[in-house]
Amino acid sequence: NESTHKDLIFNKSAEKMDDLIDNCVSLTVTSPPYNVGKLSDSDLSDDDYWKLIEQCFKEVYRVTESGGRLVINVANLGRKPYIPFSNMFTQIMLDLGFLMRGEIIWQKSKGANANFAWGSWLSASNPVIRDIHEYCLVFSKDGMSKGVKGVSTLEKEEFMDSTLSIWNINPARAKKIGHPAPFPIELAERFINLYSYEKDLILDPFIGSGTTAIAAQKLNRHYIGYEINDEYCKLAKTRITESNKLAT
Repeated sequence: NESTHKDLIFNKSAEKMDDLIDNCVSLTVTSPPYNVGKLSDSDLSDDDYWKLIEQCFKEVYRVTESGGRLVINVANLGRKPYIPFSNMFTQIMLDLGFLMRGEIIWQKSKGANANFAWGSWLSASNPVIRDIHEYCLVFSKDGMSKGVKGVSTLEKEEFMDSTLSIWNINPARAKKIGHPAPFPIELAERFINLYSYEKDLILDPFIGSGTTAIAAQKLNRHYIGYEINDEYCKLAKTRITESNKLAT
């Protein structure tokens, strides 16, 4: 189905995406906010946070076309104890009916200059594992094959790199962009190239600073975003406008 809404960011929650008809989205690429102080406008209780996540992705499932894909960028958090966010998100998606295609490990740095506490230095007392990666969980709706129905924009070399399970991509700089957890445009571009065709509709239900939309436009796709935070919504629209100016 083709959406009448394209290339827009809605300043509201993705819990109810009533602007979008069923089965109109080819690919969702998103990085949900974690329920921690710096990222959440309202610190929800854990139960409320997971209810919100479940409702948003229930809507993602509804609007995704048969054979459409979903990519969720998620980091595991905490040390006391470690919280396996990737497992929790995976279980919710499977319960909603998505099929899992696999996961990409996004390696953010080689670790030499990773800014983390060591725990106990050179001692078995309490050494801390210093995360230099995040997960990108990949799902499909209804089936694995999308069917040939459009213009692919994937070169051979990129296809070979993108189908490996570990991607080395430098993180985006939060200060430079003005959002506490931006993901790099290269990450979004790779998924859009790998899992969609030109003119497809790309969704980000937590669009933040607009990276998914910028990547979609750059690759000749349409986008739809949802962002509940007014400031990030303005920031996303400004960044998209600036990106368009650079492209012309």
